[in-house]
Amino acid sequence: MSIKTATAHINLNALADNLQHVKAQAPDSKVLAVLKANAYGHGLERIAKALQTNHESVDAFGVARIDEALALRAAGVITPIVLLEGFFDSNELALLAVNNLQTIVHNEQQLAALCDKQLVLSQPLKVWLKVDTGMHRLGINPQEFSHYYQSLKASANVENDIVLMSHLGCADDLTNPVTARQINLFNRITQGIDAERSMANSAGVAAWADSHYQWIRPGLMLYGVSPMQNQNDHSIRPVMTLQSSLIATRKLAKGEYVGYGGAWHSEQNTIIGVVAIGYGDGYPRHAKNGTPVLINGRRVPLVGRVSMDMITVDLGINSQDKVGDIATLWGEGLPVKEIADWATTIPYELLCNITRRVQIAVS
Repeated sequence: MSIKTATAHINLNALADNLQHVKAQAPDSKVLAVLKANAYGHGLERIAKALQTNHESVDAFGVARIDEALALRAAGVITPIVLLEGFFDSNELALLAVNNLQTIVHNEQQLAALCDKQLVLSQPLKVWLKVDTGMHRLGINPQEFSHYYQSLKASANVENDIVLMSHLGCADDLTNPVTARQINLFNRITQGIDAERSMANSAGVAAWADSHYQWIRPGLMLYGVSPMQNQNDHSIRPVMTLQSSLIATRKLAKGEYVGYGGAWHSEQNTIIGVVAIGYGDGYPRHAKNGTPVLINGRRVPLVGRVSMDMITVDLGINSQDKVGDIATLWGEGLPVKEIADWATTIPYELLCNITRRVQIAVS
């Protein structure tokens, strides 16, 4: 008997294929690959090195915070890196310059720090100026654009080639008129400016060609998950397949209960399987009864509450499944997006929530 504990299989060939698909969607754009949150749970350094060495390499990486960027530099990653939240303290600016890191500017404090005439950096920084076109999260107000842009252009601490950017908030929904309004506003704000521009996230890449500009910023679709609502993209492949093993099977009589709180009972005689995975591994605690699990080529439903270390599935009265058989929780053959729907969450959260005790297998 061989039992496999919870294991996330990372398929770097799928990652390379997905990158090629992204580039085919926007062939005239440079690619900033988003690696924040441990590369969406896939391994920050691992994914960066795979993308950096691929013959179809990316043009830059995007991370949320400086510690992620420094981890990549420490791992030998030389590709340009952009801090997508910008710097948090003016004391970080010298560190950005020494490590050749680029920064987004989205508020007055960042602008003031870069334009401080007392600040002399070892080299000027490449800046991405972020404009809020309607998402109302990060970004300067459109009426402030000229002030920010001219101030940055005049600063000795800023490279001359500033990238102009915004972020799409509703691009995953083709019926939502907000995206077209955002693109139109961005075009008006930046009209006549000789600068590279960037707006498209994964959903923008997939569905809004007018948002591609000179730079695209794919995240979720690089990892093989469709960014669009209620749509799967069969041109991309999941990079992560989460699996574990059956560690027990037992007969269950009609009317008997399973799991904490007796939240599910069998309506007929059946066989229950126990899979060695739970919320302690990152499997969603709120996955509902009926959430599919793939075992021996067929889907079987989750039954009962998710425990810290185990879930239970209804294998059916005629089950021939045995201890040691592999259970796929999401990935190849079972889209993570579908599991997210059953757990009333989003694929991003499931991928990012994989915990340290999950084994990693890279191919």
